[in-house]
Amino acid sequence: MRKKLVLLSLVGAGLVGSSLPAAAQDLIQSWQAALARDPVYAAARAAYRAGQERLPQARAALRPTVTAEVGAEYLEVRGASNLSRADSGNRGTWALALTQPLFDRAAWEAMDQARLLVADNEVALAQAQQALILRLSQAYFDVLAAQDTLAAIEAEKSAVAEQLAFAKRNFELGNATVTDTHEAQSRYDLLIAQELAAGNTLDLARDTLATVTGERPLALAELPYETRLPAPVPARQDDWITQATRASLAVQRTQLQTQAAQRGIEIARSGHYPRLDLRASSGSATNSGLQNRNLPASLSGRPLDSNVGVVLSIPIYTGGGTSSRVTEQIELAEQARQNALAARLEAERDARQFFSGVTTGLARIRALEAGELSSRSAVQANRTGYEMGVRINLDVLNAQQQLYTTLRDLARARYDTVMASLRLRAATGTLSESDLEAVNRLLVPATGEAGSRMAERARAARQATTPPGVTR
Repeated sequence: MRKKLVLLSLVGAGLVGSSLPAAAQDLIQSWQAALARDPVYAAARAAYRAGQERLPQARAALRPTVTAEVGAEYLEVRGASNLSRADSGNRGTWALALTQPLFDRAAWEAMDQARLLVADNEVALAQAQQALILRLSQAYFDVLAAQDTLAAIEAEKSAVAEQLAFAKRNFELGNATVTDTHEAQSRYDLLIAQELAAGNTLDLARDTLATVTGERPLALAELPYETRLPAPVPARQDDWITQATRASLAVQRTQLQTQAAQRGIEIARSGHYPRLDLRASSGSATNSGLQNRNLPASLSGRPLDSNVGVVLSIPIYTGGGTSSRVTEQIELAEQARQNALAARLEAERDARQFFSGVTTGLARIRALEAGELSSRSAVQANRTGYEMGVRINLDVLNAQQQLYTTLRDLARARYDTVMASLRLRAATGTLSESDLEAVNRLLVPATGEAGSRMAERARAARQATTPPGVTR
């Protein structure tokens, strides 16, 4: 997994550096930019690289250590009875020592714990990558939704402007009261305010996407209305729940953390066990003005001491620190077990929620598509009734508002359904770049202005309901 994730990051960075245009046009190009520039994912990669060092650090505790020491001393030798000084002078010392652990239970347990923590670190990077996919996709579709909202409001404003012109003409001809004009003017003014708010929302959505990709997009590929969104496969909710409780990355991490916590208990208990080390050292002292009367004359002046042996350290009393650390690790292991249980429950809930989000979203899309047709018919019927005098102008305005609200809701429902599908795969631990590629294949380049697909659909709706005698 480590090689795969690192390779993916390097390939993504290479693609961005060589062929990415100045403004990302579709979801995959945005993804490549996010891989190279998103600071949150960059921090996760740095944490991953740091975490990989746990294993060599744990391995180092099982390997020999060599130390060199150099020192300078001033010594005096005095008699015990009258404290008269016999000898004094300076001495320089040096020593080279090697220590090789022969038995260290804590170091071996720490080695096993480090392997588990490195595995957890790899899953954490995969989790960060999934989070990046979701953040990027959400930001991308939020921009599309904001574009569609603005386009729908602009189309509704144009329709209300036509209705305002129609009301003014009827008033001038004496066929309507000034109330119709005021109602249409009021609705038109409100739409101007909504248009300004929608424009600001679009700017904020683009800024959010830019924080992920590192660049502000000029145009994004859009999701055509005629595209049929796929249903989840398999179609049974229980299959997704089972997959989520077993393979969710959050569940995998808590399982690894639980095993690492169990190793922590053994590491703490190792404080009660003896330790056996092999030690070898060699050193010398350079005497100045000192004589060592215990040495033969041939060895005086500059002795060289060398020794090798084994040292057995047996802990007898540590002030209660070892017992306290064992208790601490037992509680931490219990915390990890409870976190693992919570992660499984959360994975089950997420799988149920997002599976329902996809299936309900698909049903809602079909209902809104039917509602769009009904709303168009309602606009036409109310307009005909207004011309015949059986409906008032406010009925026409309300019917128009309902039509364009339905168009906005339909666009939002499509984006929410796509996101629910991606989140469902993330909940089961299977979300990957291939899922982004599958979504990207549903997109088509924008035909011109932002929200062009919504603009075309809104114009088609307006064309079918334009009052007679009004020039667009």
